[in-house]
Amino acid sequence: MTIEKYARRAKNDLIPQSGRYEIFNLEMNPFPSSPFVNPESTDARNNGKIYETSIREQEYRAIEENFLKVPQSDSNHLRLGYIMDTSYIGRGNGKTAFLTNLQRKINKDFGFSISDETNKCFAITVVPEPSGKTKTFENFVDLCANKIFDSNIIEDCLVSLRLIAISDLYDDFNAAEHFPDEETIKNKLQSLDWYKENNIDYRSVTQQILSSVYLQALPQDFPLYYSNSLVFSVIKQDDFIEYYKNLKRGTPRIEFIFSHLVNFFLAAGFNGAYVFVDDFERIPDFQSERQKRDFAVELRTCLFDGLSTNAKVGFYNFIIVLHAGVPPMIQSAWEQAGLEHRSPIFFKGTPKNVIRFEKIRVEDAHSLIQKYLQYYRVSDVSADNFFPFTKEAIGKLAELNDFNASKILKMAYEVLERAVEQNAQKIDIEFIQSIDEAQLAEQPGASGISEANTKDLMKEA
Repeated sequence: MTIEKYARRAKNDLIPQSGRYEIFNLEMNPFPSSPFVNPESTDARNNGKIYETSIREQEYRAIEENFLKVPQSDSNHLRLGYIMDTSYIGRGNGKTAFLTNLQRKINKDFGFSISDETNKCFAITVVPEPSGKTKTFENFVDLCANKIFDSNIIEDCLVSLRLIAISDLYDDFNAAEHFPDEETIKNKLQSLDWYKENNIDYRSVTQQILSSVYLQALPQDFPLYYSNSLVFSVIKQDDFIEYYKNLKRGTPRIEFIFSHLVNFFLAAGFNGAYVFVDDFERIPDFQSERQKRDFAVELRTCLFDGLSTNAKVGFYNFIIVLHAGVPPMIQSAWEQAGLEHRSPIFFKGTPKNVIRFEKIRVEDAHSLIQKYLQYYRVSDVSADNFFPFTKEAIGKLAELNDFNASKILKMAYEVLERAVEQNAQKIDIEFIQSIDEAQLAEQPGASGISEANTKDLMKEA
């Protein structure tokens, strides 16, 4: 009996079934149930990876021409700009997805290809915390610092500084022979054993780095000075993080971000950085008029006319995302602080520093839906194939959702779920009209836009 168990088969074999969405030539439902972009997510439907560039081609070209391609050495380069909604449809117009992909494109090679090697810049995106936690400039600076640390740009700078110093000290050093990839160069250049094995004097490398003209004004407790004759160690990004945590709030931290780090970045070969500020309304929403003015004054001082290194060279380029109802909230503060003169928002016409974010069109909705469908196709189809949707149905989705990209994607998710449950052969206008809004709202797993707190932007304006 014991041996026979190996020769027996179950009386009822399992028969492979078709995938839930296979009838529509899809691996899964390609649309996000909660279509707010989270760059940290591993799901391509939510992290901005599925992105149709043609929809925002005009906005991208404006940023490229007015910010990314302009030499940072140009004293008149724009230091403060705005991405501004032109309609009052609220959240979900695709600004976060736009910023996410713009940041990735810049950081891919630090803006070299975009600027024709004129600039070497990195990009970060700062999102103010809700409930008024970021209403002070000090807290805003802390957010910027955390994003700089999260980006690992300091680690990249340490690699650049060490590699440049080694090349200057050792004429016969061939980097390609030692470092086949990025991971290898990062690991080896922060290992003392590697320096010993290759007869490279780490102390000499450190001294070569510290001889940079950009680093002469750094305080003596700056992390680069941690390695000395008494404490011999390779400085890492964690040392910078710990150093920042130990700084007093206010002026010391502001000086670190806008002077000391700028000098550090300049020494590493960077000449600029782009700081995208998404959901900016979370700051003025909780500020008094005086707090708005004080915030604007601090921003102007750090970007334009203070004594910091940044104000002198224009290293950071801030681009703030403004929903349609936000500019009137900050107009008085901007004018009183002199920011409106430095970087105008309220201007007859459209100044170069303002990137207008238009509402999408029906053809954009077609491209958006098609991009998500193509990403999860089981087998390839022609580029103009919208199956199971008809083009007219996609137009109807756009119309029902006031051409709001996030709402279109959310409804597409819910409609597709309903089509699978009802064994529909296609999704046309008649099928969409057969599902009332109450049914869509009750769709299991649907969340996000319908549950998010809303704001009357027309009233605020």
